[in-house]
Amino acid sequence: MKQTSSKNHSVDQSNPVYHDTYRLLKSYRDAVWNRELEVQHVKREFEIEYESSIDDFLASIYLAGADLNGSKLENYAKSIERSNQMLSLLNSAVEILRNKHKFGEQYYWILYYTYLSPQQLQNADEIIDKLRPHIANISYRTYYRKRPQAIEALSGILWGYTARNCLHIVNQFFPDN
Repeated sequence: MKQTSSKNHSVDQSNPVYHDTYRLLKSYRDAVWNRELEVQHVKREFEIEYESSIDDFLASIYLAGADLNGSKLENYAKSIERSNQMLSLLNSAVEILRNKHKFGEQYYWILYYTYLSPQQLQNADEIIDKLRPHIANISYRTYYRKRPQAIEALSGILWGYTARNCLHIVNQFFPDN
């Protein structure tokens, strides 16, 4: 894999953490879609089987003190909850990036139009057109240089500050004994 560098920033695209974040971003739209389908499926199945909405049923179950452990409903709920947690974690990390990183606003829009928007854009031309109101004078070169930097910055939030090129700084503060 190629390393992309700018004046003050180097992106190690061979780092497995980078690839974990890239895979997570690439699967984001599918995860959102699958979660929505799963929720709709559970609601439909539940209403057919119990002739009640899930919300009404759960309210009555909890009031009655019933236990749903091991049930099909519990398994569906756990699956949906795992999806919600993963999506929530990613969304929170993207918001932290947007609000706290020195290039956060630019990185946010790059990630949004490339990976997170509800409708996937067809190509780099469409992405760059959408980016123009948010990033002045954006070019293909700038987009392709900043995209891995945005992924790297998001990786730092998701997986921790583990960049190999910063390890020497951490070791200065916490030397081995």
